[in-house]
Amino acid sequence: MTGPREEAGARLQTDRPHSARVWNYLLGGKDNYPVDSEAGDVILTTFPEFAAVARLQRRFLARAVRFLAGEVGIRQFLDIGTGLPTADNTHELAQRIAPESRIVYVDNDPLVLTHARALLTSTPEGACAYVDADVRHPERILAEAARTLDLSRPVALTALGIMGQISDAERPAELLDTLMAALPRGSCLALSDGTDNNEALNRAVQVYNGQSANTYHLRSPQEIAAFFTGLDLVDPGVVATASWRPDAGRPEEPTADVSVCGVAAKN
Repeated sequence: MTGPREEAGARLQTDRPHSARVWNYLLGGKDNYPVDSEAGDVILTTFPEFAAVARLQRRFLARAVRFLAGEVGIRQFLDIGTGLPTADNTHELAQRIAPESRIVYVDNDPLVLTHARALLTSTPEGACAYVDADVRHPERILAEAARTLDLSRPVALTALGIMGQISDAERPAELLDTLMAALPRGSCLALSDGTDNNEALNRAVQVYNGQSANTYHLRSPQEIAAFFTGLDLVDPGVVATASWRPDAGRPEEPTADVSVCGVAAKN
C-alpha cells in the first residue's frame, strides 16, 4: 500500500526535469534538482538567450497584473501554471495596488504547491488560495477557485507559458474557452507563450522534450493570437513580450523575439 509520502515522492519525479523547476533554475532560483539544472543547461547551450526570455516573461506578468489591478480595476486573479514562488508574485503585485485583491494559484507540481502554501501569504484584507490541478481539467479548477473567488464578478485569468505545455491534440483553445466561458463580462485573459520562428529555440525545445516529464509545444504567433478569439484585445494587441506596454525608463534586455503575449477583455 502506498502512503502519502511515497505518493508525493512519485509525483515529484526527481529523476526527470519538470517545467516549473527548470524555469526556476533559468530565473536564478534554488528550488530545483540536479536533473532540472542539467536540462536548463542543455537549453542554454543550444539557445543561450533563454534565461533572458524567462525574465522577460516574468516582467510581462508584473506589467499585466499592474495594468489589470490598476487601470482595469480587477480585484480577482486566477493564476494557472503558477510556477515556483519568486519576487513579485501575482498576489504581491495586485495587493500592492488593492490590498483586498483575491488570488487563486493553480499548479500540478507538488513542489510548487508546498512552496506556495508556505510563502505566498495574503494581506489581511484579501485572500490567497492554492489549487492542485492541471489546466487540462478546467471544470475542477473553476469549482475549486469558486471557494475563494466570486465568479459572478470579473476575474483576470493569467496563463503564462502554460498553453505551450498542451499539445494540439489536447485542444488548448477549448480549455481556455471553458475557463473564460465561466467568467463574467469584464473578465480578462493575460497570456504569453513561446513561438516557433527561431531555429535555435526549436532545437533546444526538441532536446528538452526528449528528456522531460513535460513536453513544450512552440506555436506560430498567429496560432497564439488565436487563443484570444472572441475577446477584445487591449492595445498594443498580441506583440513580442518585451513590447507589451514596457515600463518607461526601464529598457528590456535585448533578446530574440521568441515569445508573444497579450491581454484581452470579455465584453
